[in-house]
Amino acid sequence: MNNKLVAYIGILGVSLFAIAAIVGPLLIDDYSVVSQYISESFAADTEYGWYLQYFGYVPSGILITIFCFSAPSFLAKSKLVKAGFFGLSIFYGLGTTLVGLFPCDAGCPTNLMVSSTSQLIHNAMASLTYIFLPICIIAIGLGLKKFQGYNRLSQIAMATAIISGIFIFILFSNPESDYRGVLQRVIEISFIGFMVSSALRIGEDAR
Repeated sequence: MNNKLVAYIGILGVSLFAIAAIVGPLLIDDYSVVSQYISESFAADTEYGWYLQYFGYVPSGILITIFCFSAPSFLAKSKLVKAGFFGLSIFYGLGTTLVGLFPCDAGCPTNLMVSSTSQLIHNAMASLTYIFLPICIIAIGLGLKKFQGYNRLSQIAMATAIISGIFIFILFSNPESDYRGVLQRVIEISFIGFMVSSALRIGEDAR
């Protein structure tokens, strides 16, 4: 694959995620983006959940996985950058795919005693994703910092890691918070911003 194709794959991957995250709540009466998780918009009991899963989150996860595996080949040659993007491909790319394949139960409960197998898989992958996401992005930022021409992307990576890390900590501290929907969306928006920035930087080298 060339630079431009990899860049398009990355942007398309996060775009599908963003579209599904925006459209999903619009399909459910009384859904609150402030107090409900994104996953609740495609939970097992939702009427249009299947469409969001298989036309939104699953292909999004696959495309993000491909992008993150390919990205290190078109950026500064650094073990930290390579490890960071490979970590993202596993924990965010494949994680998003599995979260899409295994939707949560109605209300996305966090109580293990009342959770289905699908819910348990969903929660496990979501938790692993948010635990490793800031770590992987910090690795990328530190790796890029050593190379001239990547200062801006390095700064974006570090800012993303700090912002997402803070909001993930707040969310994990109280997963039943009345503002959990907002907290999760800030995390996702910060990551999308980093992914788009990475894709655009890769695409620049194709000019």
